[in-house]
Amino acid sequence: MRIRKLAPSGRVEGRWLCHLEDGTILRLGESEVVAFGLGTGKELSGAELSALTEAARAAQVREKAVELLSARPLSRKELVEKLTVRPRNREKEPLCGREAAEAAADWLEGLGYLDDGQYARAVAEHCAAKGYGPGRIREELYRRGVPRDCWDGALEGLSGPEEAIDAFLQKKLRGAELSDPKVRRRAADALARRGYRWEDIRRALKEYEIP
Repeated sequence: MRIRKLAPSGRVEGRWLCHLEDGTILRLGESEVVAFGLGTGKELSGAELSALTEAARAAQVREKAVELLSARPLSRKELVEKLTVRPRNREKEPLCGREAAEAAADWLEGLGYLDDGQYARAVAEHCAAKGYGPGRIREELYRRGVPRDCWDGALEGLSGPEEAIDAFLQKKLRGAELSDPKVRRRAADALARRGYRWEDIRRALKEYEIP
């Protein structure tokens, strides 16, 4: 197979378009161009064409992975799922299979752009700022596919439940009479929904001199 034309894509820096004589267009990175010694007019053997096609697919997956992480942080599991999800148009195939997605994730981890531990800490801090307790934060980490061995480290740097519960009560109740059993129950239920333990909730309410 002969390369009819090889030229920069013009849209993304470092990307090249390889036009083959059968009309196929391969989107490549500079590393693939150099590694295969590509140029306009080059003849590719069957083995070279197969290897180049596979490299082009891998480059496309890596490019999409970078695009996804640039949009917002993701866990490794979330990234792999997004790369392998089937398009809404069921006639189209997913971008890649799991093996290719895992390879792209490995590549990004090697570059330091994908880090479940760092992501877990960011999620925990975000949830804590919204008034969520440890239980709710763990639920969110589970939902986002963060490995369990990252959970404890993510929770370690957060302030204790006492401070967070007190801040919640002061913000949400705003002078409501805590001696009213209904007000106490609503406050306790709201804190429980946010993932705080009943022991911590009772302790906090007791400090407000509630019998």
